[in-house]
Amino acid sequence: MKNKKSKKISIEVELDENNIPESIKWSASDMQGYDDASCRAMILSLWDHRTKDTLRLDLWTRDMTIDEMKIFFHQTLITMADTLERSTTDERISGDMRDFCSYFAEKMDIATS
Repeated sequence: MKNKKSKKISIEVELDENNIPESIKWSASDMQGYDDASCRAMILSLWDHRTKDTLRLDLWTRDMTIDEMKIFFHQTLITMADTLERSTTDERISGDMRDFCSYFAEKMDIATS
């Protein structure tokens, strides 16, 4: 039998009295130099192969500014295009997604490099 490796990823969300996230902390078993890393927003998507459905968890704290959210979405869309290309090798549609990302950045007034 092969020796299987595993990795533990944990997310802790601290809520206020109205169940609004006040802080989001995450950790991974192989994070070196960190106990917990904090963030202001997260998007988690999980694929349920039995129901052919995406399960999602989108959270952000009150500290997350609108400008940060615009950048967060832009960067998330770019990484989704990259993941799509790596997983499907479909350069055409991935390129179309990147074109949309450029359009998105322009419409949202996001400076990109």
